[in-house]
Amino acid sequence: MLVLLLGLVIVLVDQLTKQWIRSAFTYNDSRPMIEGFFNLVYVRNDGAAWNFLSGHGLILILISGVVLVLLAIYRRAFLQEHVLHQVLLGLMVGGIIGNLIDRIRFGWVTDFLDFQFGSYHYPSFNVADSAICIAVGLYIITNFLQKKELEDD
Repeated sequence: MLVLLLGLVIVLVDQLTKQWIRSAFTYNDSRPMIEGFFNLVYVRNDGAAWNFLSGHGLILILISGVVLVLLAIYRRAFLQEHVLHQVLLGLMVGGIIGNLIDRIRFGWVTDFLDFQFGSYHYPSFNVADSAICIAVGLYIITNFLQKKELEDD
């Protein structure tokens, strides 16, 4: 139940923030929030992370669908039943569905969070992307810590 609830919250927040950006900004508009560090922008990404597979929306839709099915089928094989892994699965599912909705509706994903670190400009992203990255990052960290704990015993 936690997985579904968190996934739904991620999808709702993702879709509401993207809708707000599309209605309040013009395409390619940028507004500084923290000068030289953080901007809100309205950009469209027809690829995956860092524009990978740009122009191949159908393939990205199919990949998203396959990953969702695999997560449903094999979730117990790589996720334990404790709360943290349920949260990670909820973040992952919500993020995938949030971007999948955009791909199906528009053929691209709305990105709007834009960070700079000195001369480095990080690619723009959205709430769904954040949820997916947080889930994957925490999954890797928790598995690394578990393996280290087993090695120390």
